[in-house]
Amino acid sequence: MAAETVLYIIIAAVIAFAVAVFMYGYKARESGRLRWIFGLLRFLSLFALLLLIINPKFRSETYNVEKPKLPVLVDNSGSVTELGQQDNVRSLVELLRENSDLNDKFDVRFFSFGTKVGNADSLSFSENNTNIGQALNSVKSVFKNEIAPTVLLTDGNQTLGNDYEFGVTDFGNQIYPVILGDSTKYTDLKIEQLNTNRYAFLKNQFPVEAVLVYSGSSAVSSQFVVTQGDATVYRENVNFSELDNTRTLSFTLHANSVGLQRYRARILPLEEEKNKTNNSKQFAVEVIDQATNVLVVSKIIHPDLGVLRKSITSNEQRTVRFEKPNDAVSLLNDHQLIVLYQPDGTFASVYREIEKLKKNTLTITGTQTDWDFLNSIQQEVQKESSFQTESSTATLNLNYGTFAVDDIGFDNFPPLKTGFGALEVLIPHESILDQAIDGFSTGSPMLATMELNGVRSAIWDGEGFWKWRARAYLESGGFESFDDFIGRLVQYLASTKRRSRLEVSGETFYYNNDPIKIAAQYFDNNYVFDPRASVSMTVTNSETNEQRSFPMLLRSNFYEVDLNSLPAGEYSYTVSVRDESVTRSGNFTILEFNVEQQFLNADVTKLQRLATNTSGMAYFATESEQLINTLLGDERYVAVQKSEQKVVPLIDWKYLLGLIAFLLSLEWFIRKYNGLI
Repeated sequence: MAAETVLYIIIAAVIAFAVAVFMYGYKARESGRLRWIFGLLRFLSLFALLLLIINPKFRSETYNVEKPKLPVLVDNSGSVTELGQQDNVRSLVELLRENSDLNDKFDVRFFSFGTKVGNADSLSFSENNTNIGQALNSVKSVFKNEIAPTVLLTDGNQTLGNDYEFGVTDFGNQIYPVILGDSTKYTDLKIEQLNTNRYAFLKNQFPVEAVLVYSGSSAVSSQFVVTQGDATVYRENVNFSELDNTRTLSFTLHANSVGLQRYRARILPLEEEKNKTNNSKQFAVEVIDQATNVLVVSKIIHPDLGVLRKSITSNEQRTVRFEKPNDAVSLLNDHQLIVLYQPDGTFASVYREIEKLKKNTLTITGTQTDWDFLNSIQQEVQKESSFQTESSTATLNLNYGTFAVDDIGFDNFPPLKTGFGALEVLIPHESILDQAIDGFSTGSPMLATMELNGVRSAIWDGEGFWKWRARAYLESGGFESFDDFIGRLVQYLASTKRRSRLEVSGETFYYNNDPIKIAAQYFDNNYVFDPRASVSMTVTNSETNEQRSFPMLLRSNFYEVDLNSLPAGEYSYTVSVRDESVTRSGNFTILEFNVEQQFLNADVTKLQRLATNTSGMAYFATESEQLINTLLGDERYVAVQKSEQKVVPLIDWKYLLGLIAFLLSLEWFIRKYNGLI
């Protein structure tokens, strides 16, 4: 307690004593005994009240002993069942949970993982993917700066995420892998990887690449076959040996029919093979009759143009062509969307032809845009011409409702360069991204969409969004989030379809080990997105006619449903809105592919390296007692005594308020009892 506070308390005691003496020691009418009682009560109540006004703070220090943490990560994926290790896992978890010595020394916590990390209360071993890297990163973030050796129960076969072996350089604690399975190598032929486009164009050929892997000691021969229904569309003989154990086959197939075309690739199994599930894989291609053609008109070279090409063509349904203004005029009618990058006076003929043909456009402006020309050639947007530039950051408009937009981290993206001044949109529009300068909103849109007389257009005021795609990769490990954002913008602008009150978007086919999600948007009679609607989807299996209903959950400006619980098969669906007559129907196919069935044994070598790199030790499932003894005997894992200091103000002590009320009440009662009131 500070010396100043002590001084105040002494002064408070003197004041309370002086008041009590003045009231009951100077010309008091009460008897001698009552004078002493009333004086004491008044002194105590006044002193307590003054203490509340001073509000001194008291420090209290408590000590507690914290045991080291012992997170136990349990592989809950299907490969555990495929290797016949589920009973070993349950027994080992039970042993760790009930070992009294281990629980006395450690704070043992159990987690399961597959695609994501969760509680290990119940283990089903039914997860379709294994992401060991994410599980280890979760433990690292939860137990940061703590003593927390980690027990990892897994077969080491990862099917999703970053390589866990190279993601533990800064883990900070030891990892003790418990290897589920053995290192025995069996004779095996498998399709390691199958690469193909998701879309193909009618009457064209599409490429297919198959990577075949052999595990064994003798020379063998087999045959690789691709079938469509009962017809064989490709066949090739393949030979392998112990040293020459990989084949990469590249070939093309014909796209002769529109719609979803399903194929099965198969390498004929050897007689002695143990796992024949990994000898075949299904794949599909959506054959379309026409592509969405995008024409990018620019007279300058800029990294943004490369990003546009990459993002737009990430969907094989779209093609991109780049032309200079003078060469683009004759090509406008062959394209569904015209992208005008930093237009100036040389774009005059392009704008006149666009006006004549009523083409949909995306205008991207920046530091090299001639705003005097742009203000005069069109009546959609205006901006005061200036030779100065500024950097502006983007803020997502959560109320945007024209099409579904995910927040891919716009707030964290680098600023874009643009001409100084406020952008004004002169026709009805919706802003996707708003501009902010130094963290303050300018009230101007950065990216806005417009639709007038059936013609769709958009303005993007900012150059340098190539940095956004790079940042998206750094944050998510892939370009998909940014490419999907550009893809949705292009899909909306390139379409001439009349807007509906209920829009549904999804793929025609999915692999059952990938996320299966379908999104929808519902608009009221004024075509404003309605976040209060109750949207649901009814899914029907085309083979069994079994129906299931799913509620669609609100995600900012769209509704979404996760259908990963559905088994492989063909489905039709209907999306409906409660108390409304608006519905949308469609169909999709889920292709069977269980990546967890592709493994024959545990990845022993990798798990042993993981243990070595973190100063831990790897054990097999039969060596559980040795693992426990190692943990109990390691002197690095000791309990730590920690002190906790709390500063408590007196005003938080409720008993003092009760004491004041009691003293005043007692004085009143004594006065009343003696007839002094």
